Amino acid sequence: MLAVMTITAPIFVLLGVGFLASKRALLSRQQVQGLGHFVITFALPALILKALLDKPLQEIFDLNYLLAYGLASLGAFWLIFLYARFVRRDSLAGSTLSGLGSSMSNSGFIGYPIVVMAIGPSAALGLALCMLVENLLMLPMALAMAEMGEQNAGQKSLVRLLRDIFYGLLKKPLIIAMLLGAALSLLGVRPPAFIMKAVDMLASASAPMAIFVIGASLQGFQGRQLLPDILPVTAGKLLLHPVLLLLCFAFLPVDPLLKVAGVLFACAPMLSIFPIVGQRFGLEARCAATLVATTVCSFVTISFFVWVLV
Repeated sequence: MLAVMTITAPIFVLLGVGFLASKRALLSRQQVQGLGHFVITFALPALILKALLDKPLQEIFDLNYLLAYGLASLGAFWLIFLYARFVRRDSLAGSTLSGLGSSMSNSGFIGYPIVVMAIGPSAALGLALCMLVENLLMLPMALAMAEMGEQNAGQKSLVRLLRDIFYGLLKKPLIIAMLLGAALSLLGVRPPAFIMKAVDMLASASAPMAIFVIGASLQGFQGRQLLPDILPVTAGKLLLHPVLLLLCFAFLPVDPLLKVAGVLFACAPMLSIFPIVGQRFGLEARCAATLVATTVCSFVTISFFVWVLV
């Protein structure tokens, strides 16, 4: 248990520091948002670019890992979606967001710092593979479904809706970093040493700053009245998603270190922009409260999975 705490405790200490910094007004919400923008725009893309350039692409692209992570994510999404839609009688948009919250992890801000402490440099490879599934499969699918639930969705054809989502993804720094890294790796081109040094410096800032930003972002959210909507999503994200992935790994051979990485990524809380996505559909309060509850509860579940796997 001491070894588990050595891995997980620093993460939640940094979360606490970020929370207190925001609560004591040492940083304004705008400053916290600026730090988060830096991480998502520069630090995490640098980390992914470095991971893709450190090894040949054929060593990075693990089809079994992608298949297992994709199947587990889809399983968690649809099980919680169906529960929300037909048991809770939620709207299509609300049910879709419940499914998304249960199946798409905060891989960069919380998952990566934990995985890198657990298994070392292989964490960056696992992060790149997870983000392929999350950004090219889960997020576009969920956004398209939620948009179709809006009253004005009929004004857009499905093809146009998917096209807009696709073009929007291509503008994301994380996706640009993936495409650039894959292209350079395929061509066998490595940037000059001074460029790689700058990339390394940006990448090293991603983990601690990401955790600090999440902690600061938790301050001020409340949502006790939303517990019936929050609890299924929290259980789906922290328990169902990693358990489904363990089942998939039982049938698909994957490198042991990547197995550990995948499960720890899966048991991280949902994506940090969950409330922002919810805002588009009038569900910001529910999504923010769910993010807070899931992040707090993840201390227990992540510690458990680290204890079992590492």
